Amino acid sequence: MLKPTNTHQLHKNTGFQFNLRKSATVSSPIDASAASFDEQLNQESNSLTVAKALVQALENLGVRHAFGLFGGGITPLVASIEQSSIQVLQFRHEAGAAFAAIESYFASGQPVVVFSTTGPGITNMLTGLFAARWEGAKVIFLSPSTSAPQRGRWAFQETSSYTMANTGIFTSGNLFHYATTLESNKELPEVARRLALGLVQPGGFVAHISVPRSVQTDLLDVPLPRVNFSQTLATAGEDAIYKAVQLLSEGTFAIWVGFGARGAATEIRQLAERTKSAVMTSARGKGIFPEDHPQFVGVTGFGGHRSVLKYMQEQQPLRILVLGSRLSEFTSFWSPAMVPPRGFVHVDIDPEVPGTAYPSVETFGVQSDVGVFVKALLRYFPASSRSSPMLPLPHPEITVIQPSNENQVRPEVLLNKIQKVIVDSSDAIVITEAGNSFAWGTHALRFATPGRYRVSTGFGSMGHAGTGVLGATLARNEKAVAILGDGAMLMNSEISTAVKHKIPAIWIVLNDGRYNMCDQGMNMEGFHHVDAQFPNTDFVMIARGMGADGIRVTSELDVEAALEKAIASTLPFVVDVEIDPTRPAPIGSRIESLIAQAK
Repeated sequence: MLKPTNTHQLHKNTGFQFNLRKSATVSSPIDASAASFDEQLNQESNSLTVAKALVQALENLGVRHAFGLFGGGITPLVASIEQSSIQVLQFRHEAGAAFAAIESYFASGQPVVVFSTTGPGITNMLTGLFAARWEGAKVIFLSPSTSAPQRGRWAFQETSSYTMANTGIFTSGNLFHYATTLESNKELPEVARRLALGLVQPGGFVAHISVPRSVQTDLLDVPLPRVNFSQTLATAGEDAIYKAVQLLSEGTFAIWVGFGARGAATEIRQLAERTKSAVMTSARGKGIFPEDHPQFVGVTGFGGHRSVLKYMQEQQPLRILVLGSRLSEFTSFWSPAMVPPRGFVHVDIDPEVPGTAYPSVETFGVQSDVGVFVKALLRYFPASSRSSPMLPLPHPEITVIQPSNENQVRPEVLLNKIQKVIVDSSDAIVITEAGNSFAWGTHALRFATPGRYRVSTGFGSMGHAGTGVLGATLARNEKAVAILGDGAMLMNSEISTAVKHKIPAIWIVLNDGRYNMCDQGMNMEGFHHVDAQFPNTDFVMIARGMGADGIRVTSELDVEAALEKAIASTLPFVVDVEIDPTRPAPIGSRIESLIAQAK
């Protein structure tokens, strides 16, 4: 793999000055305050506990929401959060709190705190925290641990090296970018500094601060100094930029857009139009390049479009410029059909990404913020830089089926109505759940702006959309919609939490009484007679029993009115759709990939 020969850092001054003065005005995810912490100590007459000081640090770091489920071990810390400007939301399950935190971060750009109690509170949180790491969110996990004198003595829900050794929960590594146990109040300045440093770094940041209860209530006897950081955006040097221009100028190239390019939508469109390049996106990249643009050829990977493969077969470019995508399994299936003759120019903030998905393919890797890099490329590609006319490009086919009065709803009809009522007629974020919902949403919905479609293509946990929708709705103070199956809805939906905190989230449930992706997928592989069904559930009855509202839909003629009612509702709202389970979801490419991997 080729590497750029020279890189430098582009520094963007944010004016960040870290301290713990609670009265500081926050105007960005990491804000500034001018007074030293010594003044704070004098004002509060040495009554500031570690818990209160940590919370004030989080306030100054831009945290506005804390999601979790507390218990005896973390009571002093949660009580301090409750007394601060940070809004606390008590969830019904810790994983749901973490999923909500992920989507809150992506909807707002502000870091989010999640919290739990000892033992199972921590382990319940782990699924959501792994998802946060895979998704690239900025999430700070606060938990308690057993106090030192009680360790190894069978304390209730003991959380220590005796019971959780070698789990990676308390150490930096594959799960946490930064993790530590706060054993003394004197360690707080370094912890606060490390959190601040992690949050200004590009990309995700998942931290775990474990605080024994005895330390939470300690009085702080050490000042926390002011810390100054500037946000750093990595970009390649001019030699690497010029090399990329040379490679891309040798012939036609296509642009493959991933989630990491979400901040560069304007620049990518300018580059595509100047070079007349075809553009494809990952599922997470939907909307970064308008899906109604004449140069858009489709979404790649799971739930994607055949038009992409048609383009690669009939008008194969010499190279592909990959922007902010890991080209992971669900984005590429590592298919050789997606490899152009001269390989990739691959730009990513993470230097380990280029060349990983296709290790045997010629790749010129560039470590850079995508937006900064594309702006640099535009200097070398003036308007209308290619004089040759574009060939007509293939586009995703839009299947429109007229509704009927049958007793079940075909998924294609439901998605057409979601497009009309929710995507085209509102500003709502749409989050699809792992399973057929992901496949249908990615394949059938079309977005013209970035940031309105969310899906987890890495960790892909059931329950992510059903609970993440709360975080997205709360962060934007606007509607967000989860599209999910009945299996996921039964697993984790947090309707009760939405009711308690008056969050008007919307759940659209594909209710077919089965894990239908498993059912359809196993049949496609030839494994018949596998039991993937379960008793049918009335989710409207459940929603109303919790204080929410909903409507059950059994006819295609009623879908549009039901969606309009959901969008207009001020309550959490469930649209329970009796879906036709026999309609094959667009998951064939995934099954083909699984079969190929076994050869």
